[in-house]
Amino acid sequence: MKLNKRNFLQLGSTAVGTLALSGSLSAAKTQASQSSGKGQLHSIIGNVEPINVKERRARLDKAQEIMRRQNMAAIVVEPGATMEYFCGIQWWRSERLTALVIPREGDIAVVCPSFEEPSIRESLAIGDDVRVWQEHDSPFMQVRHILVDRGLGKGKLGFEHSVRYFVQRGVMARLPAMQDVSANSVTWGCRMYKSPQELSLMHKANEITLNAYTWVWRQLDVGMTSEEIIALMQQAQSALGGQGIWNMALCNEASAYPHGTQQRQTLREGSVVLMDCGCEVHGYQSDVSRTFVLGEPEKRHKTVWQTVRKGQQIAFEAAQIGVAAGVVDDEVRRYYESLGYGPGYQTPGLSHRTGHGIGMEGHESVNFVHKEQTLLKPGMCFSNEPGLYLYGEFGVRLEDCLYMTESGPRWFTHPPDSLDSPIGKMGMM
Repeated sequence: MKLNKRNFLQLGSTAVGTLALSGSLSAAKTQASQSSGKGQLHSIIGNVEPINVKERRARLDKAQEIMRRQNMAAIVVEPGATMEYFCGIQWWRSERLTALVIPREGDIAVVCPSFEEPSIRESLAIGDDVRVWQEHDSPFMQVRHILVDRGLGKGKLGFEHSVRYFVQRGVMARLPAMQDVSANSVTWGCRMYKSPQELSLMHKANEITLNAYTWVWRQLDVGMTSEEIIALMQQAQSALGGQGIWNMALCNEASAYPHGTQQRQTLREGSVVLMDCGCEVHGYQSDVSRTFVLGEPEKRHKTVWQTVRKGQQIAFEAAQIGVAAGVVDDEVRRYYESLGYGPGYQTPGLSHRTGHGIGMEGHESVNFVHKEQTLLKPGMCFSNEPGLYLYGEFGVRLEDCLYMTESGPRWFTHPPDSLDSPIGKMGMM
């Protein structure tokens, strides 16, 4: 099963969505079945097209162009988002190596265990050079054979940033004439800038999550637990066509802890409910946070909520083409500190970065974080989530993702305007 959103914090919190206890899930489904809104949930992804071979070919062409410019002979990628991005293979990592080799010229190749070849070929969308190894063989020799066959036994060999140490060392031991380097300039040089089709898939994923919020918000009631809220959100995103779903719900004082707590959380009149949820459509993710109050919010709830909403707008307006990504974070903190929050990452205040890159993974490079010097360019996508957290009281986070165009940022989802109408609306593509 593919887990997202910081791998659900290593499954460390009872707020983790799809792992809700079966009893809680049953209770949530029972409540949902009694709701008149249930019949409104149906899949909305029927007309969505996945990434096609033509686009994958263009990605490989760009990667090879970057490699040639940097005098890099080839790069090695293990299973994960980058492998799927370039060749479509959806696989996992184990002690048995499966790897993608992209040379600076010529066809790509895949290394995999012999008995896995039929399964690997099922999702291989481009190329047909699959080199297999038997259980008593060294898979690293197959990487060597691929490179030597292409006349690339010398020079720089790039490794994607998540390639495991034993893989890197195993490959380099068979290629003593090569120098190992980082492949990030190649992989992020492609993945960081989304195409119109990628943006379309992300837009659809965000639409699913926002529609699910609309449905779940109407179900919130006194006595519900965080697990039951999570199960409702799971059910809603699934019914709308989302995959790779993850959900988090933090209630009452627990909402002041950005990624949750083991405390049991039950809704009461006036409870703050902070939710952070998302899904994927054909491999591309959403990430949307909303903060609700059950019943009539207090003045303090409204004040903090509106402050966070203004923080979002400040971040949005600061995110302009050619601006360093760190400036976005700095502008938000300057505003918050003027109100007495912080300083810096101190609480009460904004204890985390203002936003992160997003695409096939929930967290990608680059971030809206202090000192980040990368300049904003068209095609980059980010979350915008400058929350405020008040330990012992509550927290507020509003999170909407944006993408950069030639004329500046645009929302995937427009933030809501008030606690009275806390959902927001879809942005236009």
